[in-house]
Amino acid sequence: MERGSGLLPERRRDRPVRRPRRHGCARGRRLGAAAPARAQPCARRTPGGRGRGLRFAAALAAALVSISAAGGAAQAEEDVAAIYARHCAGCHGAGRLGGTGPALLPENLRRLKPSKAITTISEGLPASQMPAFSDKLDKADIEALAKFIYTPLPALPVWGETQIEASRVVHGLPAGDAAEKRHASDPMNLFVVVETGDHHVTVLDGDTFTPIHRFRTRYALHGGPKFSPDGRFVYFASRDGWISMFDLYGLRMLAEIRAGINTRNMAVSADGRYAMVANYLPHSLVVLNAKDLTLEKIIRVEDDKGISSRVSAVYDAPPRESFIVALKDLKELWEIQYGDNPVYYGVVHDYRYEGVPEQTERFPIRRVRLDDYLDDFFFDVGYQNIIGAARDAANGQVINLIVGRKVADIDLPGLPHLGSGITWNYGEVPVLATPNLRESVVSVIDMRSWRTLKRIETLGPGFFMRSHENSRYAWVDVFFGPNRDAVHVIDKQTLEIVKTLRPAPGKTAAHVEFTRDGRYALLSIWDMDGAVVVYDAESLQEVKRLPMKKPSGKYNVHNKITRSRGTSH
Repeated sequence: MERGSGLLPERRRDRPVRRPRRHGCARGRRLGAAAPARAQPCARRTPGGRGRGLRFAAALAAALVSISAAGGAAQAEEDVAAIYARHCAGCHGAGRLGGTGPALLPENLRRLKPSKAITTISEGLPASQMPAFSDKLDKADIEALAKFIYTPLPALPVWGETQIEASRVVHGLPAGDAAEKRHASDPMNLFVVVETGDHHVTVLDGDTFTPIHRFRTRYALHGGPKFSPDGRFVYFASRDGWISMFDLYGLRMLAEIRAGINTRNMAVSADGRYAMVANYLPHSLVVLNAKDLTLEKIIRVEDDKGISSRVSAVYDAPPRESFIVALKDLKELWEIQYGDNPVYYGVVHDYRYEGVPEQTERFPIRRVRLDDYLDDFFFDVGYQNIIGAARDAANGQVINLIVGRKVADIDLPGLPHLGSGITWNYGEVPVLATPNLRESVVSVIDMRSWRTLKRIETLGPGFFMRSHENSRYAWVDVFFGPNRDAVHVIDKQTLEIVKTLRPAPGKTAAHVEFTRDGRYALLSIWDMDGAVVVYDAESLQEVKRLPMKKPSGKYNVHNKITRSRGTSH
């Protein structure tokens, strides 16, 4: 671990220190050092001395072979480290601790078999930014690289209470609730545009489509910022764990804190009091005070046997006053209540008392056991059911939060991107529509019977799907494959594609967000010389084009805080 990195190593105490044995006869001399001019033989010629000499020669030869092998192993380790640095560190971090890609450590790879790791390195990973390396590395290098990522680090990084609190930076918190606006724009129709190309955010007026402010962010922001209930504050999470709080009224950064080493996403409670951060490394959930980003609590993510897990995602469930947490490495779903009168789970059996335990600890955890992992999920409109899927599962599953168990299977093969799913009423039927990260299809599901109404064929796997209550259309991109420059527009009542747009041929077009009234749809061109393209949501004609640096996502304040059915939350 490099000094000054901010990561404190935890010494491994299970490895005894061994002093090196000396070989050879000249005591105090290093093996391989020049011999003294008059070195005396170690053994006098005595009966049997020749046999002892032969045995010594054989032992010396074996030692030299062993040293040579050790040197070869060290060279091989150095070579694979160089391969990793050249091809992998840019996304996964120099120390394998994660960056734009996840951390590559044994603790985070339990669900991935080594043989599957070899295939992933060679062929790439569908539904991700992981490319194939079979055209750059030979078979031996790929196998060595796969072995390398399963090698434990000499020291495990620690990121706990001391490190989190020491990282906090206060740029200037507002005094009280007084809000001074530095712009004349409608605060409910602002867009926050994340430009990953040069690590900036643009605040965009949703009425005039003019930028009103632009500022630098932490490296590699996660695409989904969260908002305070009144829309004044926006919270960003970076892949390397930084949480930033920005004032959309005063147009200034307020505070920042590093909640993890490799962070997945975050959520803000409906009452505006708490932010919960989901980490891949360490395996933890971090609760922050949403008013000033001070640390409230660290929750270790592990089952009742002490087996830990990465966190796939955390989302807020407002009617339940709780955070819902999906775990990457455990077949469990967690519900963590943040209200002032939480329900505590578990029963006490004692000769003096039997019943619900007297608990006062904040953020109690309800554990829901699952049949399969939950990598991605989506709420129904009433927040009573969760529709989830695992990366390698044949179907989706419906988990009812009231009874705490699976109640249905859904025909969702491939890899549905449920985190980008949307809902609307198809006639009188509430439906869920989700793109698929592995198959060229959009699935439309009846949310009463949980049966598939239609599979809409597309030009390729998609990542984002968006709509608005005031629009008759749903938009879905073709994020992966040769048609990544295409975006389909689907009629929500006929379930047919009515138009395919190509705003920048040859460049990835993805992620739509509507204005608060649904009159306009904003689409991103994911390129360093990219743009936000504004469309009339009814005529589907281009209205304006704003040059930007790889605008990965745009987020409308009103649509987010009112939890529009046409966008993600």
